[in-house]
Amino acid sequence: METLFAAFGIFPLLVLLLLGGVVGVIAGLFGVGGGLIIVPALIWGLPIVGVEPAHSTHIAVGTSLATIVVTSIAAIRAHQKRGAILWRRVALLTPGILLGAWMGGQVAGILEAGMLQRIYASFAILVGLHFLLHGQARSGGLAPGALMNLLAGACIGLVSALVGIGGGTMTVPYLHHTGVAMRKAVASSSACGLPIALSGALSFVYAGWGLEGLPAGSSGYVYWPVVLIIVVTSSLFAPLGATLAHHLPGERLKRLFGLFLLLVGVGLWLG
Repeated sequence: METLFAAFGIFPLLVLLLLGGVVGVIAGLFGVGGGLIIVPALIWGLPIVGVEPAHSTHIAVGTSLATIVVTSIAAIRAHQKRGAILWRRVALLTPGILLGAWMGGQVAGILEAGMLQRIYASFAILVGLHFLLHGQARSGGLAPGALMNLLAGACIGLVSALVGIGGGTMTVPYLHHTGVAMRKAVASSSACGLPIALSGALSFVYAGWGLEGLPAGSSGYVYWPVVLIIVVTSSLFAPLGATLAHHLPGERLKRLFGLFLLLVGVGLWLG
């Protein structure tokens, strides 16, 4: 810890710890990995602690995915205690997720960041409005077939890895639309965040391996000191978010999630 104080200073270290706590609550509450908060915060903050601006965006995304590995595990444990995770649905989505997340890490340096940000912002706004304006979704329905799950998983994994998120902003609406109750969709999304984060983080390690100008303590585009600081508090606070998710009425949780997506989308457009 003394080494971390020396590397970042007291104030940046405290900010990162606070960031981890906020990320943990949001991860457990909405079934997301928290990358929508981590990535912009790190893009702004990494140059302050000496990371070259040319690498800060890629490091922010890769580091975010690495933190989501730990945050997802904490959220999974909390939701599993309540038996809310639909593991069969998670297993059907996982092959596509692994493939898509690896591809996302590899193409991250090719796609123009501003365009991707606005595409994702539009998606978040549309889904958020859908959750805010529509009533209760059907509680049942036919589960999608293997091909649809493969394609959906690949799309979720690809976009999630490109922008450094756990995929909940896509996984929750997909599961909910295919007949999964909101609480179980949130819980199952937390489980889907783990393969997204693992595959995506490894892909960013590979993509940045051996590059000049990366900070000490990094593996490719994953900056381990920052990962360590954030996961200390995110893993502690994820169970709190999961507890809130299981105490809120389903309709209120749905509308809170819609508002969250709408604010994220507007913020990305303005950013």
